[in-house]
Amino acid sequence: MRISSITFGFFSTPFQSKSTLFFLHNCSVFTANIKHSPLLFSLKHSIVKALAAYSASPISNMVKPIRVHQLGGPEVLKWEDVEIGEPVEGEIRLRNKAIGLNFIDVYFRKGVYKAATMPLTPGVEAVGEVIAVGPGITGTKVGDIVTHAGSAMGSYSEKQVLPADKVFPLPSSISPVIAASVMLKGMTAQYLLRRCFKVERGHTILVHAAAGGVGSLLCQWANALGATVIGTISTKEKAAQAKDDGCHHVIVYKDEDFVACVNEITSGNGLDIVYDSVGKDTFQSSGTPDPVPLLALAPKSLFLTRPSLMQYTTTRDELLETAEEVFANVASGVLWVRVNHTYPLSQAAEAHADLESRKTSGSVVLIP
Repeated sequence: MRISSITFGFFSTPFQSKSTLFFLHNCSVFTANIKHSPLLFSLKHSIVKALAAYSASPISNMVKPIRVHQLGGPEVLKWEDVEIGEPVEGEIRLRNKAIGLNFIDVYFRKGVYKAATMPLTPGVEAVGEVIAVGPGITGTKVGDIVTHAGSAMGSYSEKQVLPADKVFPLPSSISPVIAASVMLKGMTAQYLLRRCFKVERGHTILVHAAAGGVGSLLCQWANALGATVIGTISTKEKAAQAKDDGCHHVIVYKDEDFVACVNEITSGNGLDIVYDSVGKDTFQSSGTPDPVPLLALAPKSLFLTRPSLMQYTTTRDELLETAEEVFANVASGVLWVRVNHTYPLSQAAEAHADLESRKTSGSVVLIP
């Protein structure tokens, strides 16, 4: 008979088999008779040998991530079992508590952005508990609650291994769900408003998709900076939220000519900056816009950029400064987050479908 479960008091060790033997180590009646029973004596030694073999064998560290084996629609997101490795020098392992869903995840799933390897585990934002550290790690220890955003792929997983220098400690005043919903979007808003173009009092700005995850934070932050904020939305139902988030003027771009509306609002003076995360539907009147001839920018001396958070957080200091400004604005109430949608991680495909069809507003969080 092979042993499938051995119980010493309240401790149970699993084995692969269909049989179960319960060995009550502390039962005086049972142990008193062992020396008089060759069968029980043999069973005791079998148990000891089985435990020794189990202890000597590698412990399987299976986790469930979402994986993409071929590029495509939401249906390519598969909930699978894989084995996770141990952290090596400079790495840590996290048990994720909350995972942010972002449009960049859709771009990687579709192949708009190229993943370094396939199959792909999407996700670039999560909050988790440190459960193991590799050699040479200082400043981060087992039990710490940390977050990361933008730099390490693979957060659509119960656990993940990633570079320790890409995470930063989460203030105890901010919950994991809130942090997972705000860090990537908030850090994106920070570099767009404070470094890519420094928005100041007196500026007039246009934010497309103003009710979306990044859009809502851009509107809140820009309003606090003293700018006049014009926001576009896809449906009338989102108008109240855009107003709450600081938009002084709201345009339903599918029903109205937003160019004419902006000219009317600004008395023909135009805008200081436009933030466009919609793409083809708004850029030339996140789909991919057609190429823009360089000379088309000349008549108004326009600047066009397609920035990325990674280029604005290349150093550890830049990463921490960006994150700390977001934390500070969340703590002060300048930024507030609507986690209007949470999905189990296993239902990531449904979450992607809802995000792409613009059924969601605010932030979306996946829960392992």
